[in-house]
Amino acid sequence: MVHMKSIFQMLLVAGTMLLTSFTLTNPKDEQAVAQAVERLRKAMIDPDKATLESLTVRELSYGHSNGLVEDQDAFIQALLNKSSDFVTIDLTDQKITVVDKTAWVRHKLMAETKNSGTPGQAKLSVLLVYVKQKNDWKLMARQAVKI
Repeated sequence: MVHMKSIFQMLLVAGTMLLTSFTLTNPKDEQAVAQAVERLRKAMIDPDKATLESLTVRELSYGHSNGLVEDQDAFIQALLNKSSDFVTIDLTDQKITVVDKTAWVRHKLMAETKNSGTPGQAKLSVLLVYVKQKNDWKLMARQAVKI
């Protein structure tokens, strides 16, 4: 009996690992998250309130590399009033991990900015956290650090 119990436990562990590996590597979800990141990138260059609201959750926590943390309203307002103004945004080295209805994205962000009319550059390493609501992936949190 002990032998059968050991075999059953090993099969249970193996089955759980197999299911977990499928959950972590769902290509459809990874592709959908990549598309959500791209929509956000475009919306940050050409901001529109309705679009930005549709791409983020109400509870958004948006952390800048200077330590400033904004909620959804402040994040959107800064883009609309051009205190945070992206002229270009290039993303590289992007890696996406999906676990159930949560995804995180890490990438490098290089941007030309014109915050409050002052030209500048941003060179950042960024972590984005997305949550799946219904069939849409929405940004829940972001944190950036200077490279």
